[in-house]
Amino acid sequence: MTIAFQRCINPACAAEFDLLRVLSKCPKCGNLLDADYDWGKMRLPDRIGRLGRVDEWPAGGLAAVSGVWRFGALLPFAPAGRRVSIGEGHTQLRVSPRAAAFAGIKSENFRLQYEGLNPSGSFKDNGMAGAFTHASLAGAKIAACASTGNTSASLAAFAAASGLMRAIIFIGDGKIAYGKLSQALDYGAVTLLVKGDFDDAMARVQEVCAGEGIYLVNSVNPFRLEGQKTTMYRILEGLDWRIPDWVVCPGGNLGNSSAFGKALYELYDHGLIPKLPRLAVVNSSGAPTLSRLVNRFGLKWNGGRVDDDAIAAYYSELDARGEKARTLASAIEINRPVNLKKCLRALERTNGVVVEASDQEILDAKAWIARDGLGCEPASAASLAGARILVERGIMDRDSLVVAVLTGHQLKDPHATVAYHSYPEDKLRSDFGGFGVTASPFANRPIPVANSLGEIIDVIRRTAREG
Repeated sequence: MTIAFQRCINPACAAEFDLLRVLSKCPKCGNLLDADYDWGKMRLPDRIGRLGRVDEWPAGGLAAVSGVWRFGALLPFAPAGRRVSIGEGHTQLRVSPRAAAFAGIKSENFRLQYEGLNPSGSFKDNGMAGAFTHASLAGAKIAACASTGNTSASLAAFAAASGLMRAIIFIGDGKIAYGKLSQALDYGAVTLLVKGDFDDAMARVQEVCAGEGIYLVNSVNPFRLEGQKTTMYRILEGLDWRIPDWVVCPGGNLGNSSAFGKALYELYDHGLIPKLPRLAVVNSSGAPTLSRLVNRFGLKWNGGRVDDDAIAAYYSELDARGEKARTLASAIEINRPVNLKKCLRALERTNGVVVEASDQEILDAKAWIARDGLGCEPASAASLAGARILVERGIMDRDSLVVAVLTGHQLKDPHATVAYHSYPEDKLRSDFGGFGVTASPFANRPIPVANSLGEIIDVIRRTAREG
């Protein structure tokens, strides 16, 4: 084995495989795989504050300024000259006083990590830098994914910008926001609209990739999650290497929570941080698989001895009821998260928790985030909604140092935003009542005015008086 290899996450198996072998699960036991390293051969920084220093960036191309590859010391599967980048990872950790007030957390202790500034508008570019680089190293000519939108946009952008391979995208028909679909189409990806939802598209893309030798870049790919680890490094860097008490993120396919957990316990296990923050994963109540399995059925990582029968029974129950994920937070509209077990591991290692937020709570939180000048798609706002719920339940202290991750840009899914702020409540109820959204208490409604200078000035003065 070289310094980098792949290892089965099941401790009872722990089989190791060559770095360049293209796998989405362990051939021996069927579990997920990690990218892993011979840590004794790695050149780790002598202290956490040296991680990702500018003078250690690799030379050449966009990778030289990548917010992923400047942390290459902890991603050593790719030689510096072979790293693929579209300029990802230049994201912000922002103070957000209005969002903090909404959550009930002291303003000075609350931050939003805004991943919407990535080139394709979501956190997926972090992971795609890792997966696409590994695909290139493995000699892939075609890469594919199933997507609710953000993964497809990222894959299509990497394929178009690099020219290294073709992109094929599987999307549940009618299950994607136009802001995301427009990216896949514009960047030239082959786009397949599969009759069904994301879970159907995910099943089909895995079958096609296995049968046709196509490289799969969904987060079942261990190198996708290596790139996504770097969001956590940037959070710590933005806090001047203080360790937050909590990191809160939305839960869909559970790639981020899995990657964040791996990033944290690698740093902790190798003595670079003194403690682990707690992870909080927030499901939409319209796609509550993780929450139900953990909170209702007590599912745990249990040192790797996961109750597979409980998972299978739950999925069989969903099928018997014909229950599909249904939420306005379309990026997390997923019933069968492929990284379930990795997320369970992260929750166990970090003493993490899982909560559900309704679509009403998510859209209300989204409106408060925007008042601090940060526009995010609905799924992102699940982080703030979840933090508020945890504070209300007394699980998260208002004095805690908390980072909530915003995963995607506002323009990814503008329909819900415009509806929340502009629809009269009867139309809001008729169009979105099925999602549980019946009011917009924090709406900033557009004001119709006549084409009259006097009336326009009157309205401006009135709004100034009203603050």
